[in-house]
Amino acid sequence: MSAFGILQFLAFFAVIAALTRPLGAYMARVFSGESTPLDPVLRPVENRIYAVIGVNPRHECRWTRYTIDMLLFNFCGIVIVYLILRLQHFHPWNPLDAPGMRPDLAFNTAASFVTNTNWQSYVPETAASYFSQMLAFTWQNFLSAGTGIAVAMALIRGLTRHSAENVGNFWVDLTRACLWVLLPGAIIIGIFFMASGMVQTLGGPAIAHTVEGATQTIARGPVASQEAIKLFGTNGGGFFNANSAHPFENPTPLTNFFEVVVLLSIPAALTYTFGRYAGNQRQGWALFLAMAAIFALSLGIMTWSDQVGNPNIANAGVTQAATSGQAGGSMEGKEVRFGTYGSELFANATTVTSCGAVNASMDSMTPLAGGTAMLNIAIGENIFGGVGTGIMFMLIFAMLAVFIAGLMVGRTPEYLGKKIESTEMKLIMIAILIHETSILGFSALAATAGPGVAGILNAGPHGLSEVLYAATSATGNNGSAFAGLSANTGFYNVMLGMAMLIGRFVWLVPMIAVGGTMVKKTPVPESAGTFPTTGFLFIGLLAAAVIVVSALTFFPVYALGPIVEHYLMQAGTLF
Repeated sequence: MSAFGILQFLAFFAVIAALTRPLGAYMARVFSGESTPLDPVLRPVENRIYAVIGVNPRHECRWTRYTIDMLLFNFCGIVIVYLILRLQHFHPWNPLDAPGMRPDLAFNTAASFVTNTNWQSYVPETAASYFSQMLAFTWQNFLSAGTGIAVAMALIRGLTRHSAENVGNFWVDLTRACLWVLLPGAIIIGIFFMASGMVQTLGGPAIAHTVEGATQTIARGPVASQEAIKLFGTNGGGFFNANSAHPFENPTPLTNFFEVVVLLSIPAALTYTFGRYAGNQRQGWALFLAMAAIFALSLGIMTWSDQVGNPNIANAGVTQAATSGQAGGSMEGKEVRFGTYGSELFANATTVTSCGAVNASMDSMTPLAGGTAMLNIAIGENIFGGVGTGIMFMLIFAMLAVFIAGLMVGRTPEYLGKKIESTEMKLIMIAILIHETSILGFSALAATAGPGVAGILNAGPHGLSEVLYAATSATGNNGSAFAGLSANTGFYNVMLGMAMLIGRFVWLVPMIAVGGTMVKKTPVPESAGTFPTTGFLFIGLLAAAVIVVSALTFFPVYALGPIVEHYLMQAGTLF
């Protein structure tokens, strides 16, 4: 690895660590109802919203009511987005006359944006009107991210409150997440993006005349505004099909670095918010360090694999000897303006979160690099993770880790002083099994059903990786893809749409339920036998629990996909 690559990675970690405390403290104040500098502007708007929807902001509810409100709100969102896309040919701001989407594609897209997945089976710059881009997509980018933050706060309250019944008010949490966190951040980020060269216009496509005398139509639109919330809310859906590899979405190495920082800012900051609620900031930093350690591990594997590259290219005499790998790393599918290090940092960040934005072709990565990206999603995207969902998954793994520690020493496990009993462990295992069963079940369906096999481009293990990545990305609400899969078919649109809904809403129910059971408990005083959850021993155990549980589940199918492809590549067989 070059000195420049190491410096870029260290700078990234330094910036994320520096942002975590101020942003996390700000969110803790927002969701606790404390005063903030934005109150004079936003408090009247917030009160007006509550008056319109008929919500008492001082009224809190149990986890069951909270869950029902969340599900009903998002169901309405799916219906609204579906209708917008089906009736697209009637829209204003439709300069390319994009037609209404097919029913299966409209369902897939509606499920995708409401679940914070942003999987795109269509070419956005030609298949979606400006009206759809702004009202259906950008609007849901705020609401889906806001939903993730809201349910995370419900779980955090459940773990940190004592002898209580209520976990909060969904409508209040959603409003504050969108109004106090996402909207101001998106405005600041959008202004920076426009100043950096991103396009922002409601005008139609630009018409250019080449030196050969040909006419070229260049798509454009309100790009910077969608790009801002796409990244800040870990959404991932690009205005263009090339996503963040497109120069209108990501013009320079500076914007590329900034986009990765923006992507992880809220997920990292929520660890500090959790520490504030727990009354012990070391609890939050322990989660942060466990996430950072796994992030560094996956980034190292991905970078090493792509830097070594494909030995068959070296053997062909294109570069140096196979033993030393490709000079400069594998540049297939990557933008020259970002290079390998900027592409690997982006790919790792987008797959550890539920973002799915890409600045390079995931399909062109070396087998182990692509397999690492897939594993990042498969382990639950809790390595910082999606906005809200990442901290939730890491918290249940924290409870799983102390449960394992309790079994080893013969003591009832405790987290934040509260006993973790059979009810919590059943709910935690249900959440984990929902995630893993969806990935493996839909992968098996796609790999055996005729319509699923027909969409596979590459033969052998790479073809299996294509369908496995699609099911993983949909269930993990990520949205990135191995580009070889022809996913815009009735079979894949419906299957992946169902995987998105299961991976988001079915999975969230037991997560909120854990908060509902834990909020009722009274903490017990610490004793000499209490397992500390702030030291390096716990951090190591937590990271190990995340890796081992995922490795045991997914290793067999990965052995048939990216792992065997790696060894076949070493032997000279390519797919």
